[in-house]
Amino acid sequence: MRRAPWFWPLRLIRRVPKAATDPRARDHAYSSFTAKLLAQDIVPGQIVSQRELVDLTGMPLGAIREMIPRLEADGLIQTVPKRGLKVLSIDLDLVRNAFQLRHILEAEAVAVFCADATDAEIAGIAAAHREIRQKALEGLSPTLLEQAQRLDWGFHDRVVDAMRNRIISDIHRVNAIKMRLIRNSDTRMLPELAVSVMDEHLAVIDALVARDAPRAVAAMHAHIDSAKRRALGM
Repeated sequence: MRRAPWFWPLRLIRRVPKAATDPRARDHAYSSFTAKLLAQDIVPGQIVSQRELVDLTGMPLGAIREMIPRLEADGLIQTVPKRGLKVLSIDLDLVRNAFQLRHILEAEAVAVFCADATDAEIAGIAAAHREIRQKALEGLSPTLLEQAQRLDWGFHDRVVDAMRNRIISDIHRVNAIKMRLIRNSDTRMLPELAVSVMDEHLAVIDALVARDAPRAVAAMHAHIDSAKRRALGM
């Protein structure tokens, strides 16, 4: 019987194509795009090409091409045949949908947080809010407003993340981007809102301290409704 040549096994080896882009580069491209969007370097309704996104984000074309399906799935862009990529537009439907999603996600999240968070964590959150509120009453500064904004966003992120559901947390963060765009891409805490936002949060937090989930849910709904009225200029 004739023996197979020594190189025979090599013929059976299939080449495995190398990944087009490092996943870290794709994630970096996504983060860079959203940062440019919030900084108003890319504006709602704008039509952009892949090459323009390369220039804007500083990321390679491969990473840009691979992040596009994610942006489409998140509703941040839409492919327009023969024109390019259209950034989401701000309209009443977006406002209604984004705030409705907040009601659904954060009401459930705050109920879970009320049951699961430790007394120490809730006490720490309460103390941080009262400290910022007191400082805001004494006098506002850019640094204090930045701290208030971080506390605002961080509180909502922490409550949602406490559900330990990666899908929900990811949806929440994409919706948070849309919320900031609804506010005309102004990501700053406005001076006139610093105390009122802290008060709205404290209404939720006081219910958490009392372990009163229905009251915490009602206060969260009231806070979201108040944010919606501000977004609509009502």
